[in-house]
Amino acid sequence: MTWVKSERQVERERVRRTRGRRSASVATASTIVFLVLVVWGVTNSPGWPRVQETFFSPEQFAASFPDVLSGFLLNVKIFLIAEPLILIVGLLVALARGLKAPVFFPLRALATLYVDVFRGVPTLLVIYLIGFGLPALELQGVPTDLATLGVIALTLSYGAYVAEVFRSGIDSVHPSQVAAARSLGLSHGRTMRFVVLPQAVRRVVPPLLNDFVSLQKDTALVATIGLVEALRQAQIHVASTFNYTAYLVAALLFILLTIPLARFTDYLAARTQRRRGA
Repeated sequence: MTWVKSERQVERERVRRTRGRRSASVATASTIVFLVLVVWGVTNSPGWPRVQETFFSPEQFAASFPDVLSGFLLNVKIFLIAEPLILIVGLLVALARGLKAPVFFPLRALATLYVDVFRGVPTLLVIYLIGFGLPALELQGVPTDLATLGVIALTLSYGAYVAEVFRSGIDSVHPSQVAAARSLGLSHGRTMRFVVLPQAVRRVVPPLLNDFVSLQKDTALVATIGLVEALRQAQIHVASTFNYTAYLVAALLFILLTIPLARFTDYLAARTQRRRGA
């Protein structure tokens, strides 16, 4: 015996498909009309010829693209190095803030102070303080490489935000999970490792990816301490040609990297919502 859909079920699915196609058609048509109107309004504005010459020059785009791309690879390198460091720092700080024993009060207070300070100071100021302050100390072993200083500054700044994301994920795990694990004889460390953290990490993946989308953009801030990355390469071209097309090149490169991350974040958020709904 094989299961066969009823006529009502077949009709329901047909109506659902028809409505889906109609909705997609309406959305596509309205989007095309909107884009056409926007392009028409921009290209027919009085200042469009000057804007086109200044921001959309094909010659300047081709001339600046190789240098801006080489600088953008440095942005990607900083991002890839800083991301795992931020995850480690954020997780350790979140765990330190969750320690309840009185003997760990100094560690808990230090973690709280770190989060409060680096969440309150703008990332640009942190980059200034680390990029110019650490080398000025002239201490043995203190790095002087600009890329390393930029990674340290971004790690300190974003580590505070990621620590709060991890802490919210840990707090979202129901206390009964911890009580059940402790009743089975697991220590606090094993409870966190095998019971709490696996659940917490799955819940905070979408907001973590959202933070890393912002991190990729903020890697451009390291240009303020003299690092020649994508933004600084674009500034060099602009200063020598008085044409702003190089900024457009840098913006497109960042967009090409951040949009896939943003869509992946949306996909994970939607999948998590479907699982919770199930």
